[in-house]
Amino acid sequence: MNKQQRKVLVTGAAGFIGSHLVDVLLANGDFVVNLDNFNNFYDPQIKRDNIKEHLEHKNYQLIEGDLRDKNKLDEVFAYGPFDVVVHLAAMAGVRPSIENPAYYTDVNVNGTQLLLDAAVKGNVKRFVFGSSSSVYGGRGGEQFLETDRVDRPLSPYAATKVAGEQLCYVAHHTTGLPTICLRFFNSFGPRQRPDLALPKFYRLVESGQPIEIYGDGSTKRDYTFVRDTVYGISQSMVVDFSGYEIINLGRGEPVRLMDMVHTIESVMNKKAKLVYKELHCADVPYTYANIDKARRLLGYNPTISFADGVKEFVDWYKSVEDSRAASRV
Repeated sequence: MNKQQRKVLVTGAAGFIGSHLVDVLLANGDFVVNLDNFNNFYDPQIKRDNIKEHLEHKNYQLIEGDLRDKNKLDEVFAYGPFDVVVHLAAMAGVRPSIENPAYYTDVNVNGTQLLLDAAVKGNVKRFVFGSSSSVYGGRGGEQFLETDRVDRPLSPYAATKVAGEQLCYVAHHTTGLPTICLRFFNSFGPRQRPDLALPKFYRLVESGQPIEIYGDGSTKRDYTFVRDTVYGISQSMVVDFSGYEIINLGRGEPVRLMDMVHTIESVMNKKAKLVYKELHCADVPYTYANIDKARRLLGYNPTISFADGVKEFVDWYKSVEDSRAASRV
């Protein structure tokens, strides 16, 4: 990382990946502005807990507001000019997007366009967009390459991420804004959203309730520990670059759903109860990142195994539970 202090805007920086990224940026000496609306997609207090230490840092500025509020964007960009904008804010979740596709489109597509407009107007030097492996849709058994077609998304959420990448390309093509789209593959670890598989499965096993297995347990996900994901983001902010790129950030080692369950059982030393359900129409059968491009352009090399990552998550989750229990005494 560069030693000279940078000004960085991170949208959604109170969330899972964003808060871990801010940890790194503040440790590096950068000045960070966080735009976050603390919506109620999940408990906003979780996000506020993520940034408690950030709020005490002299190089951190929190601005609460919505991407779609132009006046709020003016307030944010008054802290510029920014060296880098890292756009992580979005309505997340494949299945929830099916219930409210218009809202997902408004936030993820229109919000991204407004942010791009502000970035161009504010002379931002680089724009990093948080995309998703969901853009690849349903696939066979091969690795996902950045050059693959992404015109068959299986959910509104996935479609909004495809659109976001295209808007980024148009901004680069028409204005010269250097832009990198990072396709995240199933990031996991401490601070993970409570609705996702690992924290949900942990709670169910701990409480003795059944885990719902969609399909026969053979679906696979390319689980990537959050520190590896954040390393890829950090590198995308500093590499010599002036164009437009799409880069996968995965581990390249898909994990079967049943193997995930067995890993959780092993780490917790507790048996899971299972209930099998029909595979959801929006669920892809597997994700599998080819990370050759990330290795070549970013020096990216994920180092944390799935099992080690699960253990770290469980240790963190227990410490949070213990802390909350102590505060109630």
